[in-house]
Amino acid sequence: MSKESFLAELEGRLTGLPPSDREEWIAFYSEMIDDRAEECGDMDEAVRGIGTVEETVSRIAAETPLTTIVKERIAPKRRLRPWETVCIVLGFPVWFSLLAAAVAVIVSLYVSLWAVILSLWAAELSFAVCAVGSAAGAVSYFVSGVAAAGVMTLGAGSFLAGLAIVCFYGCVAATKGTVRLTKRMAVGVKSLLLGKERAR
Repeated sequence: MSKESFLAELEGRLTGLPPSDREEWIAFYSEMIDDRAEECGDMDEAVRGIGTVEETVSRIAAETPLTTIVKERIAPKRRLRPWETVCIVLGFPVWFSLLAAAVAVIVSLYVSLWAVILSLWAAELSFAVCAVGSAAGAVSYFVSGVAAAGVMTLGAGSFLAGLAIVCFYGCVAATKGTVRLTKRMAVGVKSLLLGKERAR
């Protein structure tokens, strides 16, 4: 892909940004391509080194605050006609309730996802606390001369300690995976908003 084609396609995918931000990103990637072309001596290779337009849009979306994109999306591009204003006002109970429901669904999914992670960590903590409590109980049984109960309690504590160690690594992996998933979801939503054509 040529530099001109890459930049033209990139600009078309950044319609959700304010014009000044869009121009800054285009200028930034134009300069980056020129710098790479000077180093390698081939403009097409320099463009390939940047990555695909989709990857570039994802990088830009990751660095752009959602508020910037939303403000650009909702900013009126022209004055509303009287009939449009009337439709918006009369349709408020419908469109606002649908919007509120959509936001509630998204927030509930996000909260549910993190509630699962918190539950895993709570289980991990309970295993660790029970292991410590079992060790303390085993010591008290041994001191009081009830060796059989002490051995049984120590075995249970050892099992719980092993379970806590195994679960710890699982909880860490699940937390990292959830963080990556939520970041990808946010970048995906912002990428969609960046490239969606605005009504003229």
